[in-house]
Amino acid sequence: MAKNLEISFLLDFYGDVLTEKQREVMEQYYNNDLSLAEIADNFGITRQGVRDAIKRGEGILLDLEEKVGFAGRYRTVQQGIARLEGLAKDIQFYNSNSYAPNAKVETAAHQMLEIIEQISE
Repeated sequence: MAKNLEISFLLDFYGDVLTEKQREVMEQYYNNDLSLAEIADNFGITRQGVRDAIKRGEGILLDLEEKVGFAGRYRTVQQGIARLEGLAKDIQFYNSNSYAPNAKVETAAHQMLEIIEQISE
């Protein structure tokens, strides 16, 4: 299941480098959850032809991600942004409650700076 999600993510990210047929076959398999037989009927090819197109497409997407790494970088930045949003809410909460110690605000601010450095690399 995790590999399916990863390939689906890579397909969204790099799908345009595949041939139109490869992309459509992979979208039907990974995004629409169609079986090999259903896809074969849709394209007028054999189940083996569908399987081969999927395996070739997977190889292309995985190789491209290994070489370029844009999808992984995008995921890292998105996770960093989500963490920054959470810390910003924490700081806002701490500042609105006079009983919260300044150390919590400083710690959250320091964590924000670390995250910004990580996603800026």
